[in-house]
Amino acid sequence: MPSSELQRINAFLAAFARRQAAHTVGLPGGFAVYDDAFAHSRANNQVIIDTVVDSEALPAIAEQALGHLPHRMISVLDHEVGMACAELLIRTGYTHSTYLVMLHTGPVPAGGLAADEVDLDAIRTPLTRRWRGLLPDVDDEVVRHLVDRREARRRAADIVRFIGARTDDGEVASWADLYMDPATGTAQIEDLITSESHLKRGYADAVLTTALRSAVDAGCGTRFLTADAADWPRHWYERRGFSVIGYSHCFERG
Repeated sequence: MPSSELQRINAFLAAFARRQAAHTVGLPGGFAVYDDAFAHSRANNQVIIDTVVDSEALPAIAEQALGHLPHRMISVLDHEVGMACAELLIRTGYTHSTYLVMLHTGPVPAGGLAADEVDLDAIRTPLTRRWRGLLPDVDDEVVRHLVDRREARRRAADIVRFIGARTDDGEVASWADLYMDPATGTAQIEDLITSESHLKRGYADAVLTTALRSAVDAGCGTRFLTADAADWPRHWYERRGFSVIGYSHCFERG
């Protein structure tokens, strides 16, 4: 059985996706989210499975929900359900990624560089540069959707903040999102990114520390993030007091 912390986190993630969406449609085992304003963003146009589902039926469910789009994306919040779906979805052409749900169990760091709340315009240029590096072959509209979709996140939680650490000349060197629901005591840190020209200078630590302190100040005892199970940042987070308490799964095609 999932822990109470993990259940709270999965409920937060499902509610976040619903609130962020321009509209939703209920499906067996979950729901689909849509936002035509960010049609190129898979995260804003996907199927989310948040309870038990017939794995044999899932490919058809996704086709029905996403058939009008050039991509397919299915997020499965429960580990056992995700593993049960994996073989069939991979066989039908999906790629499979596993994500770690990491709970902050260490002390909140003190001292170091400072970070502050910033607006989207302050991170638009470095974020655009980052997406251009990751997706050099896509057109400008795709990059714009991937950058501007952050605006939709403002409606997805009771408190949404963009946290940034600046260089001496005012450039935002590292940034992250912070989503908080004080009513349930839950906070998520998401998309912590540092510009390549400012790596290993303490900016990411400043952003993470500021986000954690803000969550504590808001009364959020459950502070979490998600990290790719196959990528190195998970170890960076572990050194900063995060522990793995669960897994989610993402399946993509197209």
